[in-house]
Amino acid sequence: METETILILLFVVATTVAIAVQRLAIPYTVALVVTGLLLGMLNIFEAPHLTKALLFGVFLPGLLFEAAFHIEFKQFWRNRLIISSLALPGVVAAIVLTAVILTPVADALHFVQGFTWKHALVFGALIAATDPIAVVAIFKNLGVPKRLSVLLDGESLLNDGTAIVFFTLSLALVTGTAATAGGLAFDFIRIVGIGALIGTGVGLAVSQVIRQVDDPMIEITLTTIAAYGSFLAAEHFHYSGVIATVAAGMLCGNYGARVGMSPSTRIAVETFWKYIAFALNSIIFLLIGLEVHFQALLASWKAILVAYLVVTGGRALVIFGVSSLLGRTRERIPWAWSVILTWGGLRGGLPMVLVLSLPKDFPHRELLVSMTFGVVILSILVHGLTMSPLLRWLGIVRGHEELAAYELTRGGLQATHAALSEIDQMSHVHFTQPDVLSDLRREYEQKVERDSAALDELHIDNQQLHAEELQRTRRHLLLVEKNTVIDAFHRGLLSQAVQEQLLADIDIRLLRLETAKTDSSAEEEPSFGHTDEHAPVG
Repeated sequence: METETILILLFVVATTVAIAVQRLAIPYTVALVVTGLLLGMLNIFEAPHLTKALLFGVFLPGLLFEAAFHIEFKQFWRNRLIISSLALPGVVAAIVLTAVILTPVADALHFVQGFTWKHALVFGALIAATDPIAVVAIFKNLGVPKRLSVLLDGESLLNDGTAIVFFTLSLALVTGTAATAGGLAFDFIRIVGIGALIGTGVGLAVSQVIRQVDDPMIEITLTTIAAYGSFLAAEHFHYSGVIATVAAGMLCGNYGARVGMSPSTRIAVETFWKYIAFALNSIIFLLIGLEVHFQALLASWKAILVAYLVVTGGRALVIFGVSSLLGRTRERIPWAWSVILTWGGLRGGLPMVLVLSLPKDFPHRELLVSMTFGVVILSILVHGLTMSPLLRWLGIVRGHEELAAYELTRGGLQATHAALSEIDQMSHVHFTQPDVLSDLRREYEQKVERDSAALDELHIDNQQLHAEELQRTRRHLLLVEKNTVIDAFHRGLLSQAVQEQLLADIDIRLLRLETAKTDSSAEEEPSFGHTDEHAPVG
């Protein structure tokens, strides 16, 4: 089957899954992995393999840039200590803990002959990178505090680069080309530091060009150049492409977009990158499922289970250790957030690609491949499916149930009003007997009274509902204005110049509305000493 045909089939499957999960309480990315597993078992078509060239050349730069572009630098900077602690020394600690715990356990359970701490160190390095896409999507749907999302997303952006660098250095250590701790530390600082400088340079250059032009298509193209150009430039000179792309993305999103993009252009650019992230994630999570072979996993189930427990336990020790050390600083976090950060450390395509990149003659390569694939699948399925109940159990999204109740009641009220309008129309055309319509009108009016009273009670009980509804209604009215202007232009009632001016004004108000929401989320502080640990903080 042709590559183009397979690509279209993958998008058809992804779209079908996206439509299906709207009716099911399953995270989209989890559903994609499950679908990929089923397609792989049925062997319907041969999908492209998730290779290092494919991941590094297509998927990783786009996904990293999109995430970095949408991270508010002020929020990132407010939490710089905890994010950098988790993504740098935290990753190193997790790698070491994985090697220290896994080595004696593997020896005791007789996974394979000759499995030493060096092999465990390589496994710890390649499995260290997290991919919280599924979790962040759940966070958005449930209304999790903004700061918690920033912590998980920011850590993931940086620990990808850390994990890749340490994977390379651990391989050098195993093969004997790098043997001293000082040499490893120097190489790490050099690779990450110069990668950050390259990304900063590309981001600044692109931002300056963006300031000189005012064309959405050109500016979208410039951000694409920043995303993939920074990655390729750093990798070409053997520095960290991941860190370069993250630096370029944060600069373009926090500097270039603010000083050089008009509101209309910024909305177009953000929409473009949201779609790119959706498309790339759809394909990569399907490929993760298609890459797995169940027979190989079942043959190594004991090693996979042990590796999963060791990796999860090591991450828990790191998360709770860092949160304890920062307990007396302004970046402290509630213990419940530490649980979520631990459970949110899903593994994705990067560990699978790294393990497949091991030389064919690398000792115990097949065991490492099975362990990595098994940990990735377990983390996506187990953590992805249990995150929502865990968030509710810990009380982090308690307000979401009230918001859901409000939306349900409001939806019922809108449907009832529609029925009343239909009754009036039926009465006007003498559709049926007047006394029948009168009884039905009275029944629906009583329902309107009940639903209206329920809505009032919800507003009184929870002020957050008022803020959410005010935000939603303002956005709805602005979109109505926008559609009215576009419709008037198409009917010839407005000239193109007037239409563009009116749409630019509406886009400015839409952008201010979204920015005000983000800023208000970032300004709130956590509450300690009582049970309301789910309060948003910044």
